[in-house]
Amino acid sequence: MTRYARITGTGSCLPPQRLTNADMVALLAPRGVETSDEWIVERTGIRARHFVADGVYASDLAVEACRKAMEAAGVAAGEIDLIIVATSTPDMVFPSTAAILQHKLGVAGCPVFDVQAVCSGFIYALTVADSLIHSGTASKALVVGAEIFSRLLDFNDRTTCVLFGDGAGAVVLEASDTPGILATDIHADGKHTGILCVPGHVSGGQILGDPLLKMDGQAVFKLAVGVLEETARTVLAKAGKTTEDINWLIPHQANIRIMLSTARKLKLAQDKVVVTVDQHGNTSAASIPLALDQAVRDGKVQRGDTLMLEGVGGGFTWGSVLLDF
Repeated sequence: MTRYARITGTGSCLPPQRLTNADMVALLAPRGVETSDEWIVERTGIRARHFVADGVYASDLAVEACRKAMEAAGVAAGEIDLIIVATSTPDMVFPSTAAILQHKLGVAGCPVFDVQAVCSGFIYALTVADSLIHSGTASKALVVGAEIFSRLLDFNDRTTCVLFGDGAGAVVLEASDTPGILATDIHADGKHTGILCVPGHVSGGQILGDPLLKMDGQAVFKLAVGVLEETARTVLAKAGKTTEDINWLIPHQANIRIMLSTARKLKLAQDKVVVTVDQHGNTSAASIPLALDQAVRDGKVQRGDTLMLEGVGGGFTWGSVLLDF
């Protein structure tokens, strides 16, 4: 009998502190950095984002998201036999945030690890978890995206600091005898490293390089639109499906223009696109599971719906997952 992997529960977590565009204007003004609600909304579609407080880490957000996902799935922590955390903002250099999360959940013994593919991280992690369930290595997995990008931002650069937020999203992925994940598709091209990166590292107790986010927005936009259409069509072909089979497109929530441009290229109606970027900003690897959980809890996504998840991020990485929910 063929083993498949199905999402049985979703969960998410946003820090309590919510900053509107007006709050960002007030935050940046003393630095001499000019921006406005109109400027941000026109270029990105973002109206608000959430920032963590001091002393809060990615694993803290992940714990809450995982507990909600497990509750939704009816799964106890002791039943989890795999944890994969997609993050670019780990709690520490090592061990993995997944190991820290495992302990906070009260789980022990199962394999855990982090995946670093930036904004495509959740797509990569879901792909890996799907493969491990197919192979019989795992039966009940937590797949998590958790990010604290507010600590990577240069608040003297208005082109990037208004874009990102903090949050976490998680799913429980379980073995099933009926198809859930229908097909996956992941890629990377390292020649584009420089257009989106944080070019710093720790050496001898010192930070070498620049530990703040750098982005060539125009280059990212141009590349993202092309590869997202390409991976969407590839994953549909792998599954033997067409765009007409898609009930919901849940893209990485980076920029409303990129998201809607992809939908147009796929000839999908805008009302089939799940949009949370307006309220969450770009939460990197957390954005897709955050959007999925909100759509499930709002009653948009229903059991039996076919979902296209897709993301693109630094590396440059990109990919997609087609699944029956």
